[in-house]
Amino acid sequence: MVTTGDSAPTFTATVGDSDHEQFDLSEHLGDGPVVLAFFPGAFTPPCSNEMVALDEHAEDFAAAGATVFGISADSPFSLGAFADEYDLGFGLVSDTSREVIRAYDLDIDIEPLGLHGVANRAVFVLDDDGTVTFAWEADDPATEPPYEELLDAVAAA
Repeated sequence: MVTTGDSAPTFTATVGDSDHEQFDLSEHLGDGPVVLAFFPGAFTPPCSNEMVALDEHAEDFAAAGATVFGISADSPFSLGAFADEYDLGFGLVSDTSREVIRAYDLDIDIEPLGLHGVANRAVFVLDDDGTVTFAWEADDPATEPPYEELLDAVAAA
């Protein structure tokens, strides 16, 4: 897994919105901290809870100048519907190729749900240079991140 002090792997993927625009991580570096929140799958209870919780902290992230992105292997169409369903105010990035998930060494299989090569739940905070200043990965993909630690890391970045 990518860890604190590493240079974050940069990537290009598709944004899950009505325009399905390209997302390039390097275009978001240098404007304040970037939060990358990887999650296994849209519309599952733990993932929905996490994305809603991140959205509820939007003012805290904005106060720190941070930008948040959720990343999963879901299609851009699914992520667009997911963002609409929960009225999420941040971008969701589709990694259907799973290249980003593999670059961050987060690919897992959740056999009971028939999911293969999806992202384990993890959160990274990147500084302006793309250096990872906070890294957290769940021991169990149903576990949500430590939100207060995350907010402290964003404020410190």
